[in-house]
Amino acid sequence: MTEFPQERQLVSDACRVLAARGLAEGFLGHVSLRVDDSRLLVRCRGQQERGLAWTSPEDIRLVDLDGAAAAAGELDGWSVPNELPLHTEVLRTDPEVKAVVHAHPPSVVAADLAGLAIRPIVGAYDIPGAKLAAGGVPVYPRGVLVRNRTLAQEMVAAMAGRPVVLLRGHGLTSSGGSVQEAVLRALSVDTLARMALAVVSAGGRLVDLPPEDLAELPDLGPAFNEGVAWRHELARLG
Repeated sequence: MTEFPQERQLVSDACRVLAARGLAEGFLGHVSLRVDDSRLLVRCRGQQERGLAWTSPEDIRLVDLDGAAAAAGELDGWSVPNELPLHTEVLRTDPEVKAVVHAHPPSVVAADLAGLAIRPIVGAYDIPGAKLAAGGVPVYPRGVLVRNRTLAQEMVAAMAGRPVVLLRGHGLTSSGGSVQEAVLRALSVDTLARMALAVVSAGGRLVDLPPEDLAELPDLGPAFNEGVAWRHELARLG
């Protein structure tokens, strides 16, 4: 537990953000961060598991890509997620990915089951979310526990190089070049799902943002899109 204290804090904070935002309100869901070619930090379950909202750096353990302890004592009293392959297969497939989020947002599950795709229905309301949706958010159509490499490879194939994939009847998997980016992408997808459900529930029709409006949306840069946005999420935790 002496290695990577700042990184463990970051992954712990990310789990708490997911819980606070309603994407992982119970004890299901996890976040991982690649620390080198063969090891990652991942939220594990201890003997006193209470849920993601109460995640601490102690819950973040160092493991290898096969789920074995990557240092002495790392898994004493902790177990890796059943769906660790979901994380490791994404990391194995794309070396640019540094972090993976798996969560169970009810609105995302409900929207998908209702046949509502994640579409760029908003503009400046959520610029990164609009651009993410415009590029496509695919669906892995099996409502299974992604607990082995075969299933994880199926999920990655469905992901088709996109940073986020919905898991039918299950949740989502989000990836990024940082923990912050992976979490914020998941939040944007959840926002779009909730917006779609609200529009349809009000009797409205989902309409994509016109291409000329999408093209007009600026890239406000990582200092704003990640830096300010992440500080806001941490401040919300209190």
